[in-house]
Amino acid sequence: MEKQEVLALVDKGIMLPLMEDFYTIQGEGFHKGTAAYFIRVGGCDVGCHWCDVKESWNADTHPPTNIDRIVENAAKYSDTIVVTGGEPLMWDMEPLTSALKAKQLKTHIETSGAYTLSGTWDWICLSPKKNKLPEGRIYEEAHELKVIVYNKHDFIFAEEQAAQTNADCILYLQPEWSVRDKVTPMIVDYVMKNPKWKVSLQTHKYLNIP
Repeated sequence: MEKQEVLALVDKGIMLPLMEDFYTIQGEGFHKGTAAYFIRVGGCDVGCHWCDVKESWNADTHPPTNIDRIVENAAKYSDTIVVTGGEPLMWDMEPLTSALKAKQLKTHIETSGAYTLSGTWDWICLSPKKNKLPEGRIYEEAHELKVIVYNKHDFIFAEEQAAQTNADCILYLQPEWSVRDKVTPMIVDYVMKNPKWKVSLQTHKYLNIP
């Protein structure tokens, strides 16, 4: 297939720069502890300095893969599919989610919300970043808000973001892994004083699984 033809298919969401896909246990947020199949899409320009998947940033290093193949693999393992990145909303998610839905699979996304929401989702985890704030509509659609806490100023950011979400959105504060010993006690104290928030941990790292 010619390069221009491939790029056109990627632009339409028929192919996606697939970094990896795998079956594991969801480690974070509302669905932690449940089995799910993860589709990690390459490409991200949000640029979090503490990102633990920086190899996902450059989409050009990940092969454009037809969504039919991605969906076929996913359907073998689980009825819950989590699309993550990178930043998956850099790409049109409608073709992928339509193909997943055609197989009666549940669709979850983990996103910074920095790009316009596309696709049909059963669960939207919005994890906003200061570097590139979410597009407005996703605040209304998000099922959970997950704010990563790196320092005390992130609590202010968390409240600013929470004020824009819908009334049913579940609110999480999650320690950034590299400073977890320092910020986890701060999060515990904050949640006890502000019980609308819940604590999220990267339990998959404690379990030593992907």
